[in-house]
Amino acid sequence: MRSLLLAGGLALGLVPSTLLAQTTNSGTDKFAQLETLLPTPNSYRTASGAPGPQYWQQRADYNIKVTLDDQKQAITGSETITYTNLSPDVLTYLWVQLDQNILAKNSITYATQVGQITAGRLGFQDVDAQLTTAEFDGGYKIAAVTDAAGNPLKYTINHTMMRIDLPRPLGPKQA
Repeated sequence: MRSLLLAGGLALGLVPSTLLAQTTNSGTDKFAQLETLLPTPNSYRTASGAPGPQYWQQRADYNIKVTLDDQKQAITGSETITYTNLSPDVLTYLWVQLDQNILAKNSITYATQVGQITAGRLGFQDVDAQLTTAEFDGGYKIAAVTDAAGNPLKYTINHTMMRIDLPRPLGPKQA
């Protein structure tokens, strides 16, 4: 009984110290700006997050031609992208996302994956990943990037991103 009372007294003694350790509500300033909690409406987005009067999105229209070669286990293709600049800015280059490059043999994805050692044994997924990685080279193999007239364009590929430098600036509302 004595130990039960001692434990109860100890527990009650700790409660006030934990209450004092808690931070107080930071919402005491009734006139504080809410931009950290809620975005301030502007000409691009309303307070609800809906598009505002100056909101814009770029437009890209794709024409893709693909050939499947079952014998070689390969996919080849060409793609025409018609890009329309709907922004108010002049563009001197475009970015193209190459997500498939995460599966390329030289991808940094494999360097950032961590393995698991479970009691000195490999699981099925570990073995499958090793075998698949060894034989499958999944990234894009881009042979050329050209403009509508067939002239080569300068481009740089950095893992999953490709920057295409335009031969002349692309103004607002231009394709």
